[in-house]
Amino acid sequence: MVEIQALQQLEQKLNQVILGKPQAVRLALCCLLSEGHLLIEDLPGLGKTTLAHALALSLGVHYKRVQFTNDMLPADLLGQSVFLRDTQEFQFRSGPIFSQILLADEINRASPRTQSALLEAMEEKQVSVDGLSYALPKPFFVIATQNPLFHAGTNALPESQLDRFLMRLALGFPDLQTEKLILQQDHGQSRLEGLTPCLNEQQLLLLQQQVVQIKVSDALLDYLLALVTQSRQQQDCLPLSPRAAKALLRATKAFALLSGRHYATAEDVQQVFPSVAEHRLNPGSSRDNKSLSLQLLRKVPCPL
Repeated sequence: MVEIQALQQLEQKLNQVILGKPQAVRLALCCLLSEGHLLIEDLPGLGKTTLAHALALSLGVHYKRVQFTNDMLPADLLGQSVFLRDTQEFQFRSGPIFSQILLADEINRASPRTQSALLEAMEEKQVSVDGLSYALPKPFFVIATQNPLFHAGTNALPESQLDRFLMRLALGFPDLQTEKLILQQDHGQSRLEGLTPCLNEQQLLLLQQQVVQIKVSDALLDYLLALVTQSRQQQDCLPLSPRAAKALLRATKAFALLSGRHYATAEDVQQVFPSVAEHRLNPGSSRDNKSLSLQLLRKVPCPL
């Protein structure tokens, strides 16, 4: 199909921008196709914002970038009602959240009050201002970046906020060969220049519908539920909620679609599980820590 070919082209283009990180690129696309939201946490200078920009530029949809700061207010994100003298009425002026892709750069530099302004938008695809609700456009996808918590001026995202993100990714340092290639290609021009959309809005919505149609066997569903149930029996982590189980199922289906299959396998579950589960199991974990999720994968036998 045309959409699948465009999706493969999109993945190739992203890998040309984010060198040496094909798994992170695939998981980011997986999150997009799952209709979830993506949190990218890493040290400054490792390509968090570049990946977010590349995703936005590669899709023919409306996007906005917001730089989060400690003095940012919820109205700066959501918008506010303005009094018009001519009509003697209040008129709502929408904020940058009314976009199809929102790049929330350094989200954990904002105050908890501003962070919480995203909760309703990310879960219900709408915002409420002055007692009125306003629907957000479709698709609606939040790509947030954050620095590690030990950096100055950061505020930890609460568990309820973290749970709204379907995945948390970390790019990490490139290997020596990739970093040498990055230096060789440094000609003063950004690799984002010349990046054109590979998917339009309609194609993206069709791909998201195809994810829903990916087949999942009863045995695979039992395996997924066994992982979730095992987390609720552990003493050293938070239990995975039904929302997390739904997120894991959607991500599994999306990974299968990206792999060119119309059915999901246990390997799909294992590939997405750390990125979906770790920030829920241990909200205070570091960006590259996957210990609890990997521990669950080892404890639960794979029946397939």
